[in-house]
Amino acid sequence: MEMLNIKINGKDYSVEKNTTILEACHKFGIKIPTLCYLKDINEIGACRMCLCEVKGARSLVAACVYPIDRDGTEIFTNTPQIQKYRKTNLELLLSNHDKKCLSCPRSDNCELQTLCLEYGVDETKFQGEETKYEEDKSTLHLVRNNNKCILCRRCVAACKQQYVSVIGANNRGFDTAITCAFEKDLGDVSCVSCGQCTVVCPTGALVERDDTEKVFEAIADPTKHVVVHTAPSIRATLGECFDMPIGTNVKGKMVTALKMLGFDKVFDTNFGADLTIMEEGTEFIHRVKEGGVLPMITSCSPGWVKFCEHYYPDLIPHLSTCKSPQQMQGAMIKSYYAEKAGIDPKDIVVVSVMPCVAKKFEIKRDNQGHDGMQDNDISISTRELAKMIKKSGIQFTALEDSDFDPIMGIGSGAGTIFGATGGVMEAALRTVADVLTGEDLEKVDYTEVRGTDDIKEATYNVAGMDVKVAVTSGLKNAAKLLDDIRAGKSEYQFIEVMCCPGGCVNGGGQPIQPGHVRNFTDLKAERAKALYQDDLNLEYRKSHDNPEIKAIYDEYLGEPGSHKAHELLHTSYVERGNNS
Repeated sequence: MEMLNIKINGKDYSVEKNTTILEACHKFGIKIPTLCYLKDINEIGACRMCLCEVKGARSLVAACVYPIDRDGTEIFTNTPQIQKYRKTNLELLLSNHDKKCLSCPRSDNCELQTLCLEYGVDETKFQGEETKYEEDKSTLHLVRNNNKCILCRRCVAACKQQYVSVIGANNRGFDTAITCAFEKDLGDVSCVSCGQCTVVCPTGALVERDDTEKVFEAIADPTKHVVVHTAPSIRATLGECFDMPIGTNVKGKMVTALKMLGFDKVFDTNFGADLTIMEEGTEFIHRVKEGGVLPMITSCSPGWVKFCEHYYPDLIPHLSTCKSPQQMQGAMIKSYYAEKAGIDPKDIVVVSVMPCVAKKFEIKRDNQGHDGMQDNDISISTRELAKMIKKSGIQFTALEDSDFDPIMGIGSGAGTIFGATGGVMEAALRTVADVLTGEDLEKVDYTEVRGTDDIKEATYNVAGMDVKVAVTSGLKNAAKLLDDIRAGKSEYQFIEVMCCPGGCVNGGGQPIQPGHVRNFTDLKAERAKALYQDDLNLEYRKSHDNPEIKAIYDEYLGEPGSHKAHELLHTSYVERGNNS
């Protein structure tokens, strides 16, 4: 590699040729502000907040896209002229911005607000005509408020990365707005509800639909028995909402906080993940032995399922018929748990805490309940749970650890790793290999399907049969695998797809990290580490070894794939076309 000697703000440094100014400055502890830039996703130099001076250049340059390509380059990042320029740029943005910061959901985590404070802007310096938009509340998972949009186009890039591209810049000049084609509402286009737009938006233009008041109301209702269950990845991300290091496992504190909020029971959705493996593994074995549709594709991710229904409806038969862990957990709470506790299931309110705003859509799907009841009544995101904890005055970081409640509170390590891409596949292999060989195999780590590569593949010999598997996350990557299946080129028997890049740890309901963190920290990998460590620490690492799973089949369901299991734990899908 060719190294160049350069100067930044008068000090000498050495960098690789073609490193951008932004990357070089980050390496040496110099922060340059950005609003539009997201590494590998949105590198367009549009917001102009990162402008710097390069000696000899005829104008200021955008640090996020300007490559350092010559020895002796001199760069200035913070001169009085640059500070004045950035301040004016912010004041111009505010001139057409809804400045109701106190009531904005992003008030304590808004990149625009943070920069305005840092640069001491005058929010009224430029006054004149302002565009006005009605809030778009047409979807179950988010609210769009274009009055807070700064046209950074991060959301457009994230939607494109997810293949669907249902939003973009319409009109020109002062009238430019990020909307759907033909000014349709989001609820009227083929949005898959992944919520990736919400985690990259630097302001409050795109936020999750807030269902926390529904939860508070249910807890306060003495006639309701309110049960909460938390997805595997929440333990690895919730701490970020309380300024704890990325990848901190806060499982014990989380359970304590939920009990303090007033929930009657606190269960672990890892149990539902283990249940999913029992049903999905059985379904896979049946398809292999009976000549069913292969490859079989996992169905745990509702954004991915909706994507298949919209864009590849002819491949719906490849989807596993298993409900997601969220739905299986809810179904068992309103049947098995209700029966054991002697509670009328109609008096039970099931609240799920999920990394994924698509779960808000999933709980309303057809064939996701029984006896006229939804499996889950309310689904909230990691961010919404943090909001409830803060609103209740609970000092999260000071809490002692506590354990999930019994009956449905034990989860295996296999259930835990569901939150990372490759985790569902690895969990399934741990159980399928034991079932097919009839042995308790010592091998439980299938590391070939771990990691954040676009597409991972491996072949495992199980009981004399070669099983070729593939794992992917992010819908652009999923489309590549589906195109091969459609063309008859796929050699796989089993495929795992997660909607969000990196899996649930990077879901659309996870804590929002600012651009300067997202650009230089691998959130997916750091959060996943916590799950794999939790897996190593747990007593049971295979779903079928979980004693509560054994009990529910012995006492209630019979066996995996039974008629009762199909009634409660399996579902169906629909072709959706170009609207939701």
